[in-house]
Amino acid sequence: MTTSPPAVHTLRAGMIGLGMIFDETYRPFFEQAHATGGLYDPRFGLCRVEFAAAASRTGSRAEAYRKASSGKVAEFRNFAGNDSVAELLKSDVDFACVATPDDRHFAAAKAVLEAGKHLLLEKPSVLSLQELDELERIAKQKNVLAKVVYHKLLDPDHKKLRTLVVDNELQHVNNGYCTLLEPKSISGSQFAEWITGRNPGTYVAGHYIQLIDFTFGGRLKSVSCTGQRGLVGPADGPTWDSNQLRLIYEYSDGREAAFDIHTSWVTPDNFPGYVEQEVQFRFDNGVWNGHSRKRGVELTIEGSTPFKRKTTVNNHYNGTFAEPWGERSQRGYGIEVIERFVREVAYVEHGGPAGERGKRLSEMQRLGYNDLAADRQTVAAVQAMEAILAKHVEGHPNCVVEVDSSTGGLVLLVPGSKEPHVLYPGRVGK
Repeated sequence: MTTSPPAVHTLRAGMIGLGMIFDETYRPFFEQAHATGGLYDPRFGLCRVEFAAAASRTGSRAEAYRKASSGKVAEFRNFAGNDSVAELLKSDVDFACVATPDDRHFAAAKAVLEAGKHLLLEKPSVLSLQELDELERIAKQKNVLAKVVYHKLLDPDHKKLRTLVVDNELQHVNNGYCTLLEPKSISGSQFAEWITGRNPGTYVAGHYIQLIDFTFGGRLKSVSCTGQRGLVGPADGPTWDSNQLRLIYEYSDGREAAFDIHTSWVTPDNFPGYVEQEVQFRFDNGVWNGHSRKRGVELTIEGSTPFKRKTTVNNHYNGTFAEPWGERSQRGYGIEVIERFVREVAYVEHGGPAGERGKRLSEMQRLGYNDLAADRQTVAAVQAMEAILAKHVEGHPNCVVEVDSSTGGLVLLVPGSKEPHVLYPGRVGK
């Protein structure tokens, strides 16, 4: 008896933005998919994944990568300039990944969805609920996936935390603290082109907002924020060195929990860890302490640490390895989340009869860990934080944003003012 060979499909990927995030996560995924022949699943068979096109403002990084990646990925087209995204979307791509600076996400994401392509968007997805509503509408109209990268949900420690919460071993969160501190080289050089007017809270706090939102549930009730200026930009300007964000959540039993998220991108470059990440959550019956940097490894190499290599290393997010069987690999949860999205696209497009595509699409859209529709409270917190910081720059510190009050979905309250400012009129929670 002869059997038919497994089905072979191809998904062609477009990449919008080729900065640090591309190099750390997307590049190793595309190279690995090319080296192994693609992804396999009994539901869709073998699916080859080709890095087909890149779009950026100058095209210089893509051109440098083209020269360095011979044999590592397929030949790809390099589009540059103001029309680069439009040109990429005219090419034969099945999905596009957006890894531009956060204040450029919306325009690129909207163009991807309007072209009828599946979308993977770096966090924060967008900076306002109005923008989120628009992207959700287009994704539904075009019948495509619109997903957000929250790789910290795939961190083994965070997955274990959620498991203990789901299994009711850790009972009712009381409060939490999260911190992520990055070195001065991030703000001073890598992000210098776009950092004016930005803040590290928007850039990285979204990871922890989503971790809190997804792990513990509840209703976002209020947002407050402050921060420091003077190192990255003028002390009275709109560019922030560090931020301290506080979120209040309310749960179904009426109890509340406060979560503080501290972010910075001015940590000294010789700090022993490239990125300092820590979380603590207190429960009715326990405490969870997690430290992404201190996972049991300290490294000293004369003439190398702590600058070329850091003294403490996080091998879980993204690491290069010489495998015991001789293969060189790069893996970690930062790359795993990219692969997971591509598997979701492959399942929608090739996981069964064409007439059942809508059913498969709905199934993947119900995944609350990464679907755009599940990002509402995270985007609400980011939009509120940015509005509070903007008022601070104007000379009105200590503002608070109420969520789903009688006045509106996001309502900014300024001390000394009787007039509330409605940032978003509709409901945040659905």
